[in-house]
Amino acid sequence: MTAIELVVFDMAGTTVRDEGIVEQAFQRAAERTGVADRMPWEEALQYVRDTMGMSKVDVFTHLAGGDIAAATAATAQFEGAYAELIAEQGAAEVPGAADTIRALRDAGITVALTTGFAPTTRDALLDALGWRDLVDVALSPADAGRGRPAPDLILTALLRTATSSVRAVAVAGDTSSDVLSGRRAGAGFVAGVLSGAHGADALLAAGADAVLDDVTAMPLALAERGFVTDGFLSRTP
Repeated sequence: MTAIELVVFDMAGTTVRDEGIVEQAFQRAAERTGVADRMPWEEALQYVRDTMGMSKVDVFTHLAGGDIAAATAATAQFEGAYAELIAEQGAAEVPGAADTIRALRDAGITVALTTGFAPTTRDALLDALGWRDLVDVALSPADAGRGRPAPDLILTALLRTATSSVRAVAVAGDTSSDVLSGRRAGAGFVAGVLSGAHGADALLAAGADAVLDDVTAMPLALAERGFVTDGFLSRTP
C-alpha cells in the first residue's frame, strides 16, 4: 500500500467552522445583485446547500441561468459579504484542526488547504485564523483551473508539493463535491467529515472511503488503514 505523503483538507466546514456564514454571504450577494430572482429563494438556497464546496462562480452561474456577467458580479458581492461577516462574527477553527495539521506535518506529511473561495477571501480567512504558516500550500480555483468537483485543486496541490503519486494523497472534506474531487483525482484515501454541510449518506454516495466525525479523526483513520508508518500516532493529538 502506498504511504500517504500529502493530506488535502477543505476549509469552510472541514477545518474552519462555518456557522452558516457561507449561506449568509450567498443571501447578501443575491439580495444585492438579484442574481437568484428567477427562482424562489428557498429553491435557490437549497441549490447553494447542495453545491457547498463548489466554485462560487459556478454556483452563481447556475442561479443566474448561465449569465456569466451576472454570476461574476454576484461572486464579487459574495466575496465582499463573506469578508464583512468574518469581520462581524470572527473566524474559528473546527476544534483541534490546527493541532491535527501541525501533527501531520511534524510526522513528515505535507498538508494543503483547498477552497471554493477566491484567493482574497481565502487569504483573509487564513489571516483571521493566524494560519498563514500552518500549511504547505493553500489553493483556490483561480490557482488550479476548475473548482470542485473537478480534480484540479487536488492535482495542483500534488504538483506544488512534489508528491510522488496520486495514490499518496489523502483528501478530507465536508461536502459531496469534496469527496467527488478526491475520487476524480485518484486519491489513495478520501474521507468525508460530519462537521459541515453534508451528512453521512451523501458523503458515502459520493464515494467516501470513510466518514469521520471531524478532521481530528484523520490520523487514526490513516493509521488503521496502513497508510502511515509505525509510530505515527505517537506524534499526533
